[in-house]
Amino acid sequence: MASTTAFAGEQVEHGNEAAAVCRTVSDSIDRVARWLRANDYQGYDTFDGLSARFARPFTFQSRFLRTVLQQGVRRFPVNLRPLLGVRKGHSSKGMGFIARGCIRMHAATKDEKWAKQAERALAWLIAHRSSGYHGACWGNHFDYQSRGFYLPAGMPTVVWTSLIGHAFLDGYDHFGKQEYLDTAVSACESVLHDLNRIADREGTCICYIPNSDCQVHNANTLGGSLLARTYSYTGTDQYVEVARQAMQYTAQYQRPDGSWWYGEKENMHWVDNFHTAYVLDCFKHYDEATGDESFAGHMERGYRYWKQTFFLLDGTPRYYNHKTLPLDIQCASQAIDTLVYFHDRDPQSLLLAARVALWTIRNMQDDDGHFYYRRYNSWLVNKTATLHWGQATMLSALAGLYQQLSGKARLA
Repeated sequence: MASTTAFAGEQVEHGNEAAAVCRTVSDSIDRVARWLRANDYQGYDTFDGLSARFARPFTFQSRFLRTVLQQGVRRFPVNLRPLLGVRKGHSSKGMGFIARGCIRMHAATKDEKWAKQAERALAWLIAHRSSGYHGACWGNHFDYQSRGFYLPAGMPTVVWTSLIGHAFLDGYDHFGKQEYLDTAVSACESVLHDLNRIADREGTCICYIPNSDCQVHNANTLGGSLLARTYSYTGTDQYVEVARQAMQYTAQYQRPDGSWWYGEKENMHWVDNFHTAYVLDCFKHYDEATGDESFAGHMERGYRYWKQTFFLLDGTPRYYNHKTLPLDIQCASQAIDTLVYFHDRDPQSLLLAARVALWTIRNMQDDDGHFYYRRYNSWLVNKTATLHWGQATMLSALAGLYQQLSGKARLA
């Protein structure tokens, strides 16, 4: 069970009035949206350290030195990127979250500016797919060194492709454009034909990147969730069959307390907030898209563990299951998003989502509208404006919360 001590000794008091929360959330959305427009939807990325033009040559193609550079830029409490020659860029994953946030805001407000921006983001994604694969897919705009593999710019990942695929399904639901459903179907074909699948006991894991055996639970279930949700539109049997095998793979590795490791290899044995939330979202997508409740118990145990473990009383989102710090904007945004998604199964989830949102706005949003990357304690803050990891995910999450609270008198 998480500690109940509020971060920095403060308890967020917001009462129980949904309208008051809506006003604060709406103002926050407007501010981050203005920041995005002012910056032409470009920004830095958490893992873009290998784009450092003045430092990259000194890594000498060494995996160890690439890791040192990337993690050094990522973890240093001050933004070194301008000094090292890292340029801001458009993020494919960021554009996916921007599209989802704008769709939600258009649904809530009917303001056409949100519809236009959502459609611009989806059009950008169609134009910037990775080439040379079996279907629509997306990756980073920068080189990336993980613990298990090296990923050159443009190589797709199942995480990026699946989350963006969900954005296109949201677009199809909202706008009814066949092109959006066709793009999601194309993304499913990439998941099926560009990625290895590894059989393990009763399940099969969808691998993280092409030509790899990297097995990670959130990546696997994200691929499965896109296949399952697209199946609900197309009825394609292979989609639901592979999705079920993917969910079975992760379900069978649920730990006794309800949690999942990031991955089963020994160097992936940690449990964190936002990767757990991804897995929970995916089980819910599968359940709702297929009507197959085989994994409902796993989802419910996982949700209870996640909710009890990763939040302080004031809404502070903890990073790991064993410690709170660092306070990371991705933990905040994904927590809000997942809590809103589960509101139909948990009557108290919107109240907690509001607490997380209000804490984040108060402690992590700058006067210019952008959200900080991390807080290391009450005084040391990395204020870097990371794009998909912060601005885009917060826009999407806050928009989902606003959409659900609009018109409500009370949170619970």
